[in-house]
Amino acid sequence: MTTQATKAVVGSGSFSKIFTLTATDGKWDGNSLTDSISSQPIGILIPNAVVDNVCATYTNGLMAWRIQNAQSLQVTRRGFASKVGYSCFASCKMTPYRINPNDIISVYPLPVDATANQTNALAWVTTTKGTELFSATDIPDGTSTAMTTVVNSQSLGDNMFGSTLRTIEVQCEDDATLNKVVIFDNSGAVVFTAFGGTRNGVGSSSNYWNIDVKGLGIPIGRGWAIKVDTTSA
Repeated sequence: MTTQATKAVVGSGSFSKIFTLTATDGKWDGNSLTDSISSQPIGILIPNAVVDNVCATYTNGLMAWRIQNAQSLQVTRRGFASKVGYSCFASCKMTPYRINPNDIISVYPLPVDATANQTNALAWVTTTKGTELFSATDIPDGTSTAMTTVVNSQSLGDNMFGSTLRTIEVQCEDDATLNKVVIFDNSGAVVFTAFGGTRNGVGSSSNYWNIDVKGLGIPIGRGWAIKVDTTSA
């Protein structure tokens, strides 16, 4: 499996700490960042500190991050990283959070797809049931491809059945274009479509996501799917 250098600056207006890891692509397990000086996890290094900013970076490809309680497994904060050199402090702001002594910050990176005319993508999908990270790899250009959860490879309908879709945030690999994200019902009919764009390049609206859709109210049925249509760089 491939690896890449990852970092996260975590803090507030009064302090910040740098956490690092040479992370393995395509997994959460074992990808917990530690302090660049003491090699301690975030919960041990700054327990009870209030943070409101996480700026994470990867080397090439794309990456999600999360703050999670290592004992209860509850995820309290999450987001996308930027490529090294494309960080934006203002874009890294989040709702203030008090670090629990059991917390870790972990990452889920993916590389740039090694095959021409194919793209890798991640999506944070939030419903009334909660938030899950979805992925799709080896997406052929111009072909709507289903995304599944990174933990158990479930479809949108399998994982979120009976809940209401609220937000969709998609990050494609560096310089790729998200043509559109589409929600399909169990008969294959289109329920919702939104056009995306690029990031990191000329005309991009963000260095962190290709689309950020909020304010949805779509009831999710069994057998439903979320698919993305992309164009590689």
